[in-house]
Amino acid sequence: MSGTRDITPEGAETDFRKRMSYADYLNLDQVLNAQSFLSDSPDELLFIIQHQTSELWMKLAIHEISSAMRAIRANDLQPAFKMLTRVARIFEQLNGAWDVLRTMTPSEYTSFRDDLGQSSGFQSWQYRAVEFLAGNRNIAMLKPHAHKAETLARLEAILSEPSLYDEAIQLLARNGFDIGDDAKRDDWRASRVENDAVTMAWKAVYASPREHWMLYELAEKLVDFEDYFRRWRFNHVTTVERIIGLKRGTGGTAGVSYLRRMLEVELFPELWKVRTVL
Repeated sequence: MSGTRDITPEGAETDFRKRMSYADYLNLDQVLNAQSFLSDSPDELLFIIQHQTSELWMKLAIHEISSAMRAIRANDLQPAFKMLTRVARIFEQLNGAWDVLRTMTPSEYTSFRDDLGQSSGFQSWQYRAVEFLAGNRNIAMLKPHAHKAETLARLEAILSEPSLYDEAIQLLARNGFDIGDDAKRDDWRASRVENDAVTMAWKAVYASPREHWMLYELAEKLVDFEDYFRRWRFNHVTTVERIIGLKRGTGGTAGVSYLRRMLEVELFPELWKVRTVL
């Protein structure tokens, strides 16, 4: 016998001249043509797709964190748990992406690094939004976005409201816990100071999980999120050092030494401290 067999799944639509197709729904023509090359290096595509897909995952993380914050504010914790679980899994996915980028050697990256100019992941406004939403509110980090009014306005809007961790602490107060100076906070832009009263409140939750199950579960969802977020930062440092060593970053940062300092930043400090005081 000769020739080819044309096998189409039974019932599958094949005529999309007047119907929306998979590619139409996802705007795939725009997505797959969004990679513009500045060099002749075949490895530049990996670099571009790594960062574009990371930005897409961060867009989803921002959406889920914002939704979780609204749910906590409304004392609707079950949906918030699902959203925060999804955020942790998003960062697990982002962690896996570093494994792909680490296949790029220093020689390969050097072949197009100069073409990047001053552009750098340090300038990602979505990464900054994730940090601001979670509670790491370093106002100086607005400066790289000052040239874009719309982006700056988005970040300022986040800073004008409580963070995810602020919402969790306010929830403690609504459930009768003493949260000390956090009860007086009204300037959400400012970085909050670690608070012993909040540590003691979380200690009470962890000491009697059955009595405070919803707060206990919320605390663990937050720790899950920060756990994966920390791993993402660590993998970032390792990947950068593997590819460029101790060179300065393209955007002017100190590179690896700057990223190592970021490893020391805690999003939810009292939730880590409580493990020591229990």
